[in-house]
Amino acid sequence: MTNKFPQRSHCPINYALESFGDKWTLLIIRDLMFNDKQSYGDFLASGEKISTNILADRLKRLEELGIVTKGAQAPNRSKVAYSLTQKGRDLLPIMLEITRWSGKYDADTYASRSFLMRLEQDRDKLIAAIRAGW
Repeated sequence: MTNKFPQRSHCPINYALESFGDKWTLLIIRDLMFNDKQSYGDFLASGEKISTNILADRLKRLEELGIVTKGAQAPNRSKVAYSLTQKGRDLLPIMLEITRWSGKYDADTYASRSFLMRLEQDRDKLIAAIRAGW
């Protein structure tokens, strides 16, 4: 099987960066994982103001990489809904570590203090609670 996205190297850090390492991709994953966003319009409404061409490109790439899947959105079956695959959900610990790091160094973080405290005090319990909601 040929890799649709050839890698510069097989270094684990490089693989991760080439899969989800640009800011827009991580923000889409964030919105799917933590902000209950599912539709193209939901992503466009995010505060970072992603452009339509970049959003379309990143969603397509995430789908091709097996990180997201798209299907019909209930109740309007003609609308597309995106969701994380298991491969995408496995990014949860990484996303939480990025959140923890940002919460430590960004005095104006949007992450609530209570969330950061839960993350700091019992990361595994927080991960289990988030996964239980999926």
